[in-house]
Amino acid sequence: MGENNINNQEQELDLNQLMKIRREKLAKLQEEGKNPFEITKFVTTHNSKQIKENYEDLEGKDVTIAGRLMAKRIMGKASFCHIQDGEGKIQSYVSINELGEESYKQFKEDDIGDIIGITGFVFKTKTGEISIHAKEVTLLSKSLRPLPEKFHGLKDTDLRYRQRYVDLIVNPEVKDTFKKRIQILKEVKNVLDEKGYLEVETPILNTIAGGAAARPFITHHNSLDIDMYLRIANELYLKRLIVGGFEKVYEMGRMFRNEGMDIKHNPEFTNIELYAAYQDYHDMMDITEEIISKVAQRVLGTTKITYQGTEIDLTPSWKRISMIDSIKETTGVDFNEIESDEQALKIAKDLNVELDELKLTRGYIISQIFEAKVEDTLVQPTFIYDYPVEVSPLTKRKPTDTRLTERFEVFIGGREYGNAYSELNDPIDQYERFKKQMEAREAGDEEANMMDEDFINALEYGMPPTGGLGIGIDRLVMLLTDSASIRDVLLFPTMKPQK
Repeated sequence: MGENNINNQEQELDLNQLMKIRREKLAKLQEEGKNPFEITKFVTTHNSKQIKENYEDLEGKDVTIAGRLMAKRIMGKASFCHIQDGEGKIQSYVSINELGEESYKQFKEDDIGDIIGITGFVFKTKTGEISIHAKEVTLLSKSLRPLPEKFHGLKDTDLRYRQRYVDLIVNPEVKDTFKKRIQILKEVKNVLDEKGYLEVETPILNTIAGGAAARPFITHHNSLDIDMYLRIANELYLKRLIVGGFEKVYEMGRMFRNEGMDIKHNPEFTNIELYAAYQDYHDMMDITEEIISKVAQRVLGTTKITYQGTEIDLTPSWKRISMIDSIKETTGVDFNEIESDEQALKIAKDLNVELDELKLTRGYIISQIFEAKVEDTLVQPTFIYDYPVEVSPLTKRKPTDTRLTERFEVFIGGREYGNAYSELNDPIDQYERFKKQMEAREAGDEEANMMDEDFINALEYGMPPTGGLGIGIDRLVMLLTDSASIRDVLLFPTMKPQK
């Protein structure tokens, strides 16, 4: 049945007229004692998917389903309609002979978008479409606002994000993306649970914004009369638990960063961090591969995917290369031979890399050259390891070169998906690094870490050698659902209010 043959007369009317007509229909129903909003419950026996998958067992038997009226074709004393429930769409044949004159008249008055219940027997039409021959139709909820674009789909992406409820109605494939998101989150946890990690919960409201380089959201606690911060990371609390004797912990949850918005960033996002005592960043590389490849296999049935037209192979083992070697591989410059800040600055200028004026040391410059020249080239899964200490204030130094740290980030398709450390457990070194971060804040770096005296206090009790990892869940969902923007994988992305 063609869905373009629906209520053509509505195309001649503007939105206000359509809403006025629908409200008049509701008022008439209420006057007749048939107010659909007074119905509190409707018992169904099946959904559309169950009926289609079990047709041979259900043929000729009565079923009761409920859903949204998405298409309707009136043909005198008989009609066809499509209703959409949580599992898809199914057709129904509705006739005056089965319903009676009054009920059939009411069905003809029902609008596209109304929620209805149908009881009837299962059959196939002459064209072979599995359908329901309606014996009873019940209006369960009146749609007072017509669906957009005369039911041909909602195309305005801004409106889709603002009104996700409409997007889910008229673009059913969007629901598939979010069902897949739910599967991905579950499987990430399943992999960790299978490996003996414990899921924990830590505070979202913090007195210090720590655990990452980011600008926080600030709020105020009235009873305590203190400013507080929405967490930018849960790292420092999770490491306190390692101090306390938990040896493998993780937390998946919302983080909040008061920063720019683009196709990769939303002010609130989902992240997972995990920590394991007696492990290092090499172990974290292994578990990163395991999590992402297993989740892809379990959710998609393969580790070979296509993202925005590019084929990507998530099958372990992934390439592993140091940051300095990756720069050498891409530009020919070997920073193992560059000792001074002045030499590094000259190299950056020769490579036409624009630098942050607050970050002109050798370590900062290495990081900025990597971001400008290397990051976009990392299409297949790649671990970039051994980051400069300046950009890794919570990471253990590399014993063979104390200017570097035992840290890696994993890149796929030119984007960073995970960040991991051999965690710094020296309280004296950590205190000195916090002090340098505070100096950077005073110099104008709003993303620099704050001093966390209690975390230092925890480290002074002794934290075992520990590996830690953070993975951006929204980006992982984007990758595994082939979604171009983070807004496509967030049910309700942050939007500027309309006037």
